[in-house]
Amino acid sequence: MLRFDWARWRTLTAGERNTVAQEAESVLGKLEQGKTSASAIFSLLGHKGDLMLLHYRASFAELKSAELQVAALRLWDFAAPVNSYLSVVELGLYDSSVKTYQELVARGIAPHSPEWQGEIHAVLERQREAMRTRLYPEIPPSRYLCFYPMDRKRDENKNFYTLPIEERQRQMHDHGMVGRRYAGEVKQVITGSIGFDDWEWGVDLFADDPLVFKKLIYEMRFDQVSAEYALFGSFFVGVRVPAMKLGELLSGKLPALPR
Repeated sequence: MLRFDWARWRTLTAGERNTVAQEAESVLGKLEQGKTSASAIFSLLGHKGDLMLLHYRASFAELKSAELQVAALRLWDFAAPVNSYLSVVELGLYDSSVKTYQELVARGIAPHSPEWQGEIHAVLERQREAMRTRLYPEIPPSRYLCFYPMDRKRDENKNFYTLPIEERQRQMHDHGMVGRRYAGEVKQVITGSIGFDDWEWGVDLFADDPLVFKKLIYEMRFDQVSAEYALFGSFFVGVRVPAMKLGELLSGKLPALPR
């Protein structure tokens, strides 16, 4: 998330602004191309920033490379980071985990033994292959993005992680059923950030109608896992801007998405 120095930008001549914008369009346009390794630009609404750059990459090294390419732009001289978020795509596997654990216990395999770990590893490998398109998603072409981080409560009265896994599975299943009712309207990408950032998860919601963000999140707050255990961070909402039309945005006009 970036703050753009509009006052300094306006001191440039039209030709200087055009040169800087064209360089950014070229570099960001290349970063934007791709499927599972791609970037996207959003114009933020409200006071929390002006621009949001979203990067999907297969490794932290590739992610850093994208950051460095952006930082090398002359446009970066007019931008100041105000926030950022680092996380990895994460799939909820409560159903398969509970089933696998129960099967291993029934077979008499001791939890956390080498044999147990080997069986779990084999299951995860099968899941990774079966869900590859979800683990390495494309950035949807939707007009709007809503991003927010969140935690599960951990205090003396409520601690989600002290619940038995079967109860966590039940609550997360009910939570997921709410999201499924919005299939076709919202694309959700859930990312895990334990050890990488200040919250436990990051949530990307993509849609062509921004009002659906409010409807979905409001409805989800009534299920048990959210009502009792959820803590939400700041929300960032942006409008998609094609890289090739960044200059248009910097001239004070919101460009339309190409059809």
